[in-house]
Amino acid sequence: MKLSIYKSFLPVTILALAVSVFVSCNKDLPVAEPITIPAPTGATILEFLDDPNYSILKAAVTKAGTNFTNLISDKSAVFTFFAPDDAAFQRSGIMTTAHLAGFRPGQLDTLLRYHLIGGQKLTSANISSNFPNLQEPTMLALAPPSASLPPGLRMSIFPSKRGSNLFVNNIPITQADIAVANGVVHRVAALVAPPSQFLWNRIDTDPDLTYLKAAIIRADSGAAASSSLQAALQNPAANLTIFAPNNLAFQQILTGQITLALMAQGLPQANAAAAAASLADSSDVFSNPALFSVLTATTVKGIVVYHILGARAFSVNIPTTATSVPTLLNSAIPSHPGVSVQAVFGATGVTAATVKGAANPSASNILINPTPANKGTSDQHYINGVIHIIDQVLRPQ
Repeated sequence: MKLSIYKSFLPVTILALAVSVFVSCNKDLPVAEPITIPAPTGATILEFLDDPNYSILKAAVTKAGTNFTNLISDKSAVFTFFAPDDAAFQRSGIMTTAHLAGFRPGQLDTLLRYHLIGGQKLTSANISSNFPNLQEPTMLALAPPSASLPPGLRMSIFPSKRGSNLFVNNIPITQADIAVANGVVHRVAALVAPPSQFLWNRIDTDPDLTYLKAAIIRADSGAAASSSLQAALQNPAANLTIFAPNNLAFQQILTGQITLALMAQGLPQANAAAAAASLADSSDVFSNPALFSVLTATTVKGIVVYHILGARAFSVNIPTTATSVPTLLNSAIPSHPGVSVQAVFGATGVTAATVKGAANPSASNILINPTPANKGTSDQHYINGVIHIIDQVLRPQ
């Protein structure tokens, strides 16, 4: 009897449950209520600049105009701002707000956008000590527009960490991780100036790099203009580091190599050395037809690209222990060990740095700033890379 009751009760129960579910599924849904996301609290970047330590920066921001002030006052946006205080402006030659009179609003807007990373809050914990530098696009778009550039390409800035020290490009960060409503602010020791020229502009005009210029022209012999080294050194989308031997470095290695070549042809050592010194006395050595069989375009190109890294590396990002890094020569010879770089740090930054070629008996010195010359030697920043002047030619083999 119990069994028959159970059998008759079960279908009724299932039917009742199904009807209940069906009815409940067809009830009117409640009106959706919008979710309110609370606005960020605290001061925006613009309001943060009311701090009297940033009076020159606040004046520069104001003069730059509403496009920039609206940008950094937007609480719905997220930014990382590298903020020079008054002392940083003074180290950069702008002593008071009155000195801003010489700048147009557009110039200040350009300068300030290079200090600003959009779309992320980059704290010190996110800045890597890896080599080469972290690369972050700023709010400064590359101009003028070019058909060869990807749309929206922006000029990059390069935060890095070495030990407990933080840098942006080669400028020390003196106070990190200042929280604001729309991101984070890092106080910097000087203006982080955006570059305005290409690597080739420096090589083409520097009187102490005439041999390097001649070597590049020789390396480009027979190459299509679009695939030449000169084109790469004028490409705004490139990101390179050049260890640039000065003229004396080229003279020394060329004199030695030409001497050996002449001695191999039977010329006495004294005569060979004198003749080699005469031939190597001018950068015309690379365009001398008598030496074309030795200084072939392929050979010279191999030497030049061995001095170029495919990433931007400021001296403050160079490791403190000797570290091998690939050069552009590795694109042709993947197994090549590259070059070895090493830096020594003092209280305020790099005090010495070296780069060593695989076949160099000793490491070449990177000529660290300051220098009495009009043009600096290390950390020379350009649109498409950075140049470090060195005192030896790097030898790959």
